[in-house]
Amino acid sequence: MSDPAANDLREFLRTRRARISPQDAGLPASMGVRRVPGLRREEVALLAGVSAEYYERLERGRTKNVSAAVLDAVARVLRLDPAEREHLFALAGPARTRSAAAPVPRLRPGLRRALDLMTDVPALVLGPRQDLVAINPLGAAFYAGLDSLPTGQRNMVRYLFTVDAARELYEDWASTARKIVAELRRYAGGHPHDPKLADLVGDLAVRDPDFRQLWAEHDVYLREHGSKRYHHPVVGPLELGYEAFAPVGQPELVLGMHTVEPHSPSAEALALLTHWTATGEAAPRPGDDAPDGGAAHGAADPGTAP
Repeated sequence: MSDPAANDLREFLRTRRARISPQDAGLPASMGVRRVPGLRREEVALLAGVSAEYYERLERGRTKNVSAAVLDAVARVLRLDPAEREHLFALAGPARTRSAAAPVPRLRPGLRRALDLMTDVPALVLGPRQDLVAINPLGAAFYAGLDSLPTGQRNMVRYLFTVDAARELYEDWASTARKIVAELRRYAGGHPHDPKLADLVGDLAVRDPDFRQLWAEHDVYLREHGSKRYHHPVVGPLELGYEAFAPVGQPELVLGMHTVEPHSPSAEALALLTHWTATGEAAPRPGDDAPDGGAAHGAADPGTAP
């Protein structure tokens, strides 16, 4: 039976080589007819200062106890970013450093209370494989269609690729999809024998061609912070920031929370969603004409809102 880590190492290095032209690497332009894009294996070996035979064994996952100096040299030649470098070390490291699956996370009561106290912004806690561990009420309302997934299958990768409402929620769905698959690939580097990961990847690869293509690209990504544009079915367009960090003492978890610019249209829209979540009433949107204090014409019916 083939080793998933060895297969992933081979494909990861192959896809990284394909990104770099000989000219970008400082090699002469005329080095024979090129059948594939990017650097050849022997060119990576030359630039990294190792023999072609050694690098070929490394790329095939047949080199045990490869030194950090060699991996650093390969990372330099392939211009790996910090997340990619970490991924390379995870894939090429000894098997004993790669666990089959991350432990099942338990949400401590204090963190649960902290999540519930975040009433003005969507917030959630994710575990391994992007599994949803907990979410605050506003987050549950913000991620439209999330509740359509069975409780045991609430996973943000599954949500993004199998729930139609998710494709409508993210203004740039393609960029978000690429990053979340790259985050999952990063987890896979350290847990190549995780059976739950294999089930998730196998299911999504069969069901969705977009996921299948992105998974085959072997990109890795470490989420920290940023901003995204959304179009929510109840309150319309929003631009929200996000922060992601591991709670102290529980590095297997990620606490993700949105941020919003005070007094902005997005803040007003988020306040409307908060009102709708708390009362079940669709409050008027900013700019709607609602004479006599009544609900705006055309406001969403809470009984039928997605």
